[in-house]
This record gives sequence, C-alpha cells and structure tokens, in this order.
Amino acid sequence: TGVVTMVSYNYRHTPALQMARKLIEEGRIGDILTFRGYYLQDWGADPEKPLSWRFNKALAGSGTLGDIGTHVIDAARLLVGEFAEVSAIVKTFIPERPLPAGRFFGPSGAASTEKGKVDVDDTALTMIKFASGAHGTIEVTRNSWGHHNQLGFEIHGTRGSIAFDYQRLNELRVAFADDPADAFGFRTIYSGPNQPFGDKLWPVAGMGQGYIDIKSIEWYNFLQAIAENKPASPDFKDGVQIERIADAILVSGQTGAWEKIKQTAV
Repeated sequence: TGVVTMVSYNYRHTPALQMARKLIEEGRIGDILTFRGYYLQDWGADPEKPLSWRFNKALAGSGTLGDIGTHVIDAARLLVGEFAEVSAIVKTFIPERPLPAGRFFGPSGAASTEKGKVDVDDTALTMIKFASGAHGTIEVTRNSWGHHNQLGFEIHGTRGSIAFDYQRLNELRVAFADDPADAFGFRTIYSGPNQPFGDKLWPVAGMGQGYIDIKSIEWYNFLQAIAENKPASPDFKDGVQIERIADAILVSGQTGAWEKIKQTAV
C-alpha cells in the first residue's frame, strides 16, 4: 500500500551501535569473521515470579526468544547481514509458576498459592551461519541472576574488533589491527556530538544518554521517514524476516538440526 512502517527494535537506534555500523561499513574491521551476541535478564530467574502473559504461549507466542532475543537478531542482521541457517538449544527451566493474585497479569506483583504451567522458553542458545560466510552465536535468557538488562555483542573481523554492552550504552569498545604496537588493544569511544545522532542529543561527549533518549531517536527516525515518504528502518519486512529466524530457532530447538532461513520477499 505504500504506507510507511516501523517495528520497534529500539536498541538499534543507540548511537554507539550505529557507530559500530558506521565503522563496519567503512571497512575499519575488515571482513567480518564472527559475531557473538547476548541479551541477559534476571527477572525470570525467581521461580516465585507470577505467571504473567510473558510465560504464556497463547498470549506471547514464545518466551525469552520472542521477548528479548529478537532484539539481538535485529542487531545481528543490521551489523552482519542475513541469517542463512541456525542451530539451537531451547530450554524451559521453570515449568510452572504461581498464578497472579487478582486481576494483575504483568511481570511482577502479587501471586496466589495456585500454580500454572509455563509453556514457553526460558533460554535459547543459537549458532548462526550468515549468508556472508561469517559465523556467530546468540545467547538469550531471563534467568541470569545479576544481569538486569544486558544486551550486547562482540564482532571480530580481519582488521579489528568491536564490542558493545547496553548497560554501558554510552561506550563502544574498539581495537584495530593497524593501531601502533605500543598502544595496541581495546579502547573506548564515548558517545557524543561526533557520533551518529550526536547533533540531536547532548553536545558534549560523556554527558550520558539513556533509554528515553534512544526512544526519542527512534521516534525521530520514524517521523522523518513519514515526512519524507521514504522507508523507515526496521520496517515490517524486517519484522517478518526476524520472525522467520525466531521460528527457525524454535524448530531447531525441538529437532536438534540446522534449520535454513527462508529469504523470500514479503
């Protein structure tokens, strides 16, 4: 229909992540060899946490993979490219939880003494073959004590490496093969006016950005796409492709086999 669409994979709008994309596109780390992504949360680690909709397949579709894992898949597609095949281990650690007390059906709150079945995944460990020939892994779980909202990745190329951790969202760690030997190793680039979207946020590097700043960038990009009548990113086509990948991961978790990813157009 020509309608401008966007899917809210908001973490991709983080300036440090966009800086990583810029460095990759400029060839600063050479050809990508491997990608290691993760999204770790701990709110699901407590077996007494009530059975919210996020643990219900009929309401959520899937568990950890659909809830947070798709954000890492989006980052991997943005930075490395399309997935060709996946092989996964998908597990449910806590098979039942207390039903919520009263009408509340969120991720926290009061619980009753009666318990209900958890029918979604608590964790997914995935190996990836990218269409480019690169290889990778993704680990996602809501059962990792001490990790509140830790989305991150490390990318290794023929000429350097890039590392990012959302719990330190103003920092991008980089190492380049052509750095001088006496100063070689990882160093930190702090988000500021010289990085992507820097002109729209704080004018001084190290001032600090937060979750709402990233959401504001997302809204800005979507509204700009509407105003200019151009495709937004990620759009519904990206969303469908990410769901194809997530579905293949769930199937592989059941079969133990490598699953190919359909690349047909939406």
